[in-house]
Amino acid sequence: MLKQALAQNGLIAILRGLQPQDAAAVGDVLYAAGFRVIEVPLNSPSPYESIATLRKTLPADCLIGAGTVLTAQQVQQVKDAGGQVIVMPHSDAKVLRAAKAAGLYLSPGVATPTEAFAALEEGADILKLFPAEQMSPAVVKAWLAVLPAGTVLAPVGGITPDNMQAFLDAGVKGFGLGSGLFKPGMTPEQVAVNAKAYVAAWKALR
Repeated sequence: MLKQALAQNGLIAILRGLQPQDAAAVGDVLYAAGFRVIEVPLNSPSPYESIATLRKTLPADCLIGAGTVLTAQQVQQVKDAGGQVIVMPHSDAKVLRAAKAAGLYLSPGVATPTEAFAALEEGADILKLFPAEQMSPAVVKAWLAVLPAGTVLAPVGGITPDNMQAFLDAGVKGFGLGSGLFKPGMTPEQVAVNAKAYVAAWKALR
């Protein structure tokens, strides 16, 4: 279902710093704009509460996940809150295995081909290319030439509507969007403006 969601709209919303009381309203505008994968990093205020709220208030075709997952214990807490996707800045095998054992989708962070192959071996569903600022589209294209066919790479970090084209041309299938989409303190209306701009760029470039 994760790959299907990204095929519909390859943009992943990363809501770092989201306040639980804002989760429902922000989730609504993101869903209305076309987002189908929403991530709440665990270094946000009361992240499990926000994850639970998003899961309860958004339709089933929108996957809710947690980012910055660092331990196997956190994997279980995410699942208990209703989260379906585990997103990591790294590729700790213990966390990867815990996520797969829990039946959750998995998107570990990778920065080298060695990490990418190891993460796929552990069952990663998509690979988070992080930080994307240090990876040129040429590097991405070289990776995809050797990674298994169908591997989904999603750059995260510094992605704007203006720099998506080069990465898409290199073969990426999605993007993680952080502060360009959402910053703590933004109103739902401000988030909606940003979301619509990203989705418009995605549709135009695709």
